[in-house]
Amino acid sequence: MNMQTIKSIIGNGYILAAEDSLVQAKKLEQILANNAIKFVICSNGEEAYRQAQLEMPTLVISDIIMPGMNGYELCRLLKSDIQTKHIPVILLTSLQDPHDIIKGLQAGADAFISKPYDENFLLNRIKYLLQNTESDKVQSDVGKVNLLFENVNYEINSDKKQIIDLLLSVYEAAVLRNNELLSIKTQLEESNQSLKQANDDLTSFAHTVSHDLKSPLAAIMGFSELLVLNNRCQSCSEEFSYMDAINKSSKNMLNLINDLLNFAKSGKVEVEKTEINLSEIVKEVASEIAQRNSKQEVQLEIENEVKAVADPKLLRIVFDNLLGNAFKYSEKKEKSLVSFGQSVQFGKTIYWIKDNGAGFDPSKSDKLFQPFQRLHSSAEFKGTGVGLSTVKRIIERHGGQIWAESEIGLGSTFYFTLG
Repeated sequence: MNMQTIKSIIGNGYILAAEDSLVQAKKLEQILANNAIKFVICSNGEEAYRQAQLEMPTLVISDIIMPGMNGYELCRLLKSDIQTKHIPVILLTSLQDPHDIIKGLQAGADAFISKPYDENFLLNRIKYLLQNTESDKVQSDVGKVNLLFENVNYEINSDKKQIIDLLLSVYEAAVLRNNELLSIKTQLEESNQSLKQANDDLTSFAHTVSHDLKSPLAAIMGFSELLVLNNRCQSCSEEFSYMDAINKSSKNMLNLINDLLNFAKSGKVEVEKTEINLSEIVKEVASEIAQRNSKQEVQLEIENEVKAVADPKLLRIVFDNLLGNAFKYSEKKEKSLVSFGQSVQFGKTIYWIKDNGAGFDPSKSDKLFQPFQRLHSSAEFKGTGVGLSTVKRIIERHGGQIWAESEIGLGSTFYFTLG
């Protein structure tokens, strides 16, 4: 696709988007920015409508399900205003209900795009609508159409070409989705063959971890406590501090194993949320990791008094993994820099952990949170590829989302929300 053509069609205009999902907003932002398309993204319908009144957009993309004003209402308001009625409106939907299509027709939408959408499909649909906007202004055949569906009469006021465009977009989306479902069906049939064996292996692995890790840890803890308590031991204070650190780290690791085992065994661990100080948890976890990596020079920047409502045990697991990765992947730097903080985007609080380490290829980020998938070889950095999948699972149990941004050699930043 010639993206310069879209840019030339828009000219000094811009694309206005309404999207309340942080991840979807980021995805849309990246697509438009990468293709040099000017845009404004709003987190809800009311904000988008105000923006359209301040500066008329060239095209509008709106999610349907949003708090307050939904996508249908936003579309209906734009289409009922003589100043904005000719602006093409694309609605993002799951298209799981035929009533969605009828509501779109009633609102005057120009196209449906189903989530998750393909980038090329979205850009093609934008290009098509923009190219036809001028002719639509001149050639308009508007008339009331009564439609009886499931014993309910619907009145459609869209012009004929608008109706055809909308139905064509629905058909194209349905074809794409059908092809995706056929591919998924094949994959599921193949996966089901090994699913039972995989579950048996997982149960066996859990018992092995429980026995093979917890038993030696208990021995380490016992011997370190004996050395500290032995009055005949004439060790210096520095050696006592080492033994104390061994004991504390062993206890923390034992607690971590128990939490992970309980989480893995049930798959439905009850999340016990309470108000917690994330800054203090990060400081504690970072201190433990620093003790285990005493030769590594690390500069920590931890924002104070960052609080959240979450399960403290599960969040400790999250930070143990994310901070552990930040330390590990920046260990080859002359001086490691690891930071933690929070920010607000699209009306939601986002927490982040950043490092100046090796980074990763952003084109492979879709594999980042898949179990046993690694973006670096074992020769470069040790690891099992399980930690980030565990983190993702915990974040999602809190009703949140997690994603990462990175460049090779320039470090990584992991962002997450907690509902």
